[in-house]
Amino acid sequence: MLVFNHSSFMTFTLMGIPGLESQHLWLSLPFFSMFLAILIGNSAVLFLVITEPTLHTPMYLFLALLMVTDLISTLTLMPKVLCLFWFNDRDIASSACFTQMFFIHGASVVRSALLVAMAFDRFVAVCEPLHYNTILSHSLVGRLGLLAVAKGVILILPMPLLLQRLTFCHRVIPHTYCDHMAVVKMACSHTRPNRIYGLFVILLVVGLDLLLIGFSYALILQAVVRLNSRDATFKALNTCSAHLFVILVTYVPALFSSVTHRIGQNIPPHAHILLSNLYLLLPSVLNPIIYGMKMKEIRVKVTKCLCRG
Repeated sequence: MLVFNHSSFMTFTLMGIPGLESQHLWLSLPFFSMFLAILIGNSAVLFLVITEPTLHTPMYLFLALLMVTDLISTLTLMPKVLCLFWFNDRDIASSACFTQMFFIHGASVVRSALLVAMAFDRFVAVCEPLHYNTILSHSLVGRLGLLAVAKGVILILPMPLLLQRLTFCHRVIPHTYCDHMAVVKMACSHTRPNRIYGLFVILLVVGLDLLLIGFSYALILQAVVRLNSRDATFKALNTCSAHLFVILVTYVPALFSSVTHRIGQNIPPHAHILLSNLYLLLPSVLNPIIYGMKMKEIRVKVTKCLCRG
């Protein structure tokens, strides 16, 4: 068996989407369309939040951080995927592979942490509206943003570090990017610590973050039930609707992809890979659309910009 030492300048080969290699050129069309939609949509919302002083509120500052996270994740993923589809450029150096892994998975952790912070923001807006600006000061928003980034770095950095101790027997990764578990499966040495740590991160991020979000919304629902006015109830629920939609498009594909990856042995490999890409790209495509449709301030600013043009 040919063994590739991790310490050498080894190169992995990305297979792309197994079983659909002949369709890569056609598959590049929806991928490129999503790439453009993410760049345009997220950049437009980010530009509006930065340039409009009236949008310098906690909710929109968290939204801007979410847009930045989506852009980093997409710019780490898509250039290599499109090069693979268009030019059959499959090779990726181990250092570049581990770096890509760090930023893609790190961005996912940061995104999840920001959704928790945004749930807290909605809790304060509904339950403590008179103290909203006092509680959610710009300094607190900044600290929560730094905490989200720190969580992503601390939890994901051990993944590439643990991989560097492994010896690899295979170089062809059946994936479009350097997914942690896909790279772990390339090793012929003992990978149990890598697998346990990967599962620990998933349970901690998805489990704990969803628990905190659920707790926030339980308190919000409790406060909404006590409201006597139907208009006040509708306004309170409408305040949270955009965030709830974003939670759904973020966690449902992620959980579905994770479950099928572990127990869906009868699901074809190309379905696994497509789901894995979808859970990374779908939230970044839909977030600007959801917030653009649900947030009146963004709709007004976009309309003004279009009319001015």
